[in-house]
Amino acid sequence: MIIDTKYDIGDTVFLKTDYDQKERLVTRIQMTQGNVMYEVSCGTENSWHYDFELATEKDLRKVLGDIR
Repeated sequence: MIIDTKYDIGDTVFLKTDYDQKERLVTRIQMTQGNVMYEVSCGTENSWHYDFELATEKDLRKVLGDIR
């Protein structure tokens, strides 16, 4: 079976909802029927997210305070 994922383990990503736009690393991928979730790590914190919550580039408008 081949499963195509949007991100791979080791990819650097950013949470679209994070106003600080901290760099995160994909550390684990979980696949269930109909769902793919990514565990991302930032320092000692880990969290699970769907691909639509992640981006490969920072949203500089959030970093600069244009969007809150």
